[in-house]
This record gives sequence, C-alpha cells and structure tokens, in this order.
Amino acid sequence: MTASPADGTVAKALEVLDLVATHDTPMRFSDLLGQSPYPKATLYRLLQTLVSQGMLAYDPERATYSMGIRLVRLAHIAWQQSSLAPIARPYLDDLSSKVGETVHLAQMDNAQVLYVDKRNARAPVRMYSQAGKVGPAYCTGVGKAMLAFVPEAQLPALLTQQSWHRFTDNTLTAPDALRAELDLIRARGFAFDNEEHEPGIICVAMPILTSGGGVLGALSVTSTTTRMTLAELEGLVPMIRDIANTIADAAEDWRFPEDNTLPTRKRA
Repeated sequence: MTASPADGTVAKALEVLDLVATHDTPMRFSDLLGQSPYPKATLYRLLQTLVSQGMLAYDPERATYSMGIRLVRLAHIAWQQSSLAPIARPYLDDLSSKVGETVHLAQMDNAQVLYVDKRNARAPVRMYSQAGKVGPAYCTGVGKAMLAFVPEAQLPALLTQQSWHRFTDNTLTAPDALRAELDLIRARGFAFDNEEHEPGIICVAMPILTSGGGVLGALSVTSTTTRMTLAELEGLVPMIRDIANTIADAAEDWRFPEDNTLPTRKRA
C-alpha cells in the first residue's frame, strides 16, 4: 500500500518499515531504493529517522537495515493489548492437545491474514504460517472464514486488495469464484483450505465472532493430505466451534464491546 500525499511523513516511514519487515534478511540501501517509491534523498531521511528512533537498526559493517529493538517492545505490548492471542492461549493449548494437529489463531490485517498464534502438531509439518507472519486471505482457511462474515458493505474493498496469485491448482483466482465460496462458508459456518495456499496442506477454519456477529478473528486446525481428509477435519467442527465461541466470549468480556452501528451476521 503506497502512502498518499495526504498521509504525510508518518505513513511514508511506516511503508519503509513494512518494506524492511517483508524481507527475511537485513536490506541494503540500494535494495530499499529499488523497491521504494521514494527518491534517494527522501528514503535516506526516512531511514535516518527510523534508526534514530530505534524502529530500525543499522549495521555499519554490512551497511544493512533491519527491524529495531524498539519494535520488539511495541510488538509485545500490542500482542498483549490488541491481539486475541493472550486470551486464546489456554484454549489453543486445549485444542492442540485434543487434536494433535497444527492449530492457528489469526486476525485480519489490511485485508490480509495475520497469524497471531500457532501450536505445532505432535509430528510437526513444515508450512508457511508462523506467529507474526502475514498471509493471503483469499486462499487460506482462516482468511476465507473471516471474509465470509465481514459486513457486506466492506467486502468489495477487501476483495480489491487481494493479489489473486495462483499458488496451487486449487487456488481461487477471481472475486466471483471466491464470493460463491464465501456464500457456502456463511451458510455452513466454517471454511476449508483444500490445498489452496500450499500443496498437501489442508485445514478447517472457524470464524471467531462477537455475540452480534462481528469478526474478531479465526481459528483453524491444519493437517496434511497424507494424514487426514477434509471429511475427517470436518468431524472436528463441533469442538472447534465451541472453542471459537469460548474465545469470543472471553474477548468480549475483556476488550471488545459490541458496536451496534455496524451490520453483522450472527454467529453459530
């Protein structure tokens, strides 16, 4: 997302932070310049400010920029105050111990999926998702579970922000196809990922909704096609639904008052 002129310096600095954060390794100035929309002088000034404020760290020996330690402190505070993760922790532990498969907790972040917590399977499987990572909404179980229950007026804007990249042969790559699936998800109350983001990875996902139907996040159980089938995952739906509702009740009691001004869909 490119900052508009009206957004000012703060938005530009945040965009640079996002750019550094999306790379697994520290970035050189030349790399940032090649990927940033800003001219050399502007980018240098933004980087200097971010470094001086502890938001980025600069390694003079390697001439690289990486995320700063101040962000670690802010991220920890945000995790405690704004994330479902602290509330959901004991319920994720309980679900994980019962199913023995990978458990994900996610929330929506700028039309994408932010994984806020994860429990590995007893026999862990290598996959994309990790706590703190951002993934696509249109081709993941947790993403589709949340998209299906957002207010209808908000959905078109969310769909325009999807990349529609084809990750596998099963990936839905058009808004109309996704809308049809979202209707089905809304009717049955849960979503599947049928190898749509990663080959061999399947999941069943349940939205976490307020009592009025507002979307707080989503919960999923993920396995592989060599260990489980979609039908077997569907058999876990009653347990996952109960835990999702328990998390929602705990979240509302703690921090999420009902907003009656927004159109909502009732949870199961």
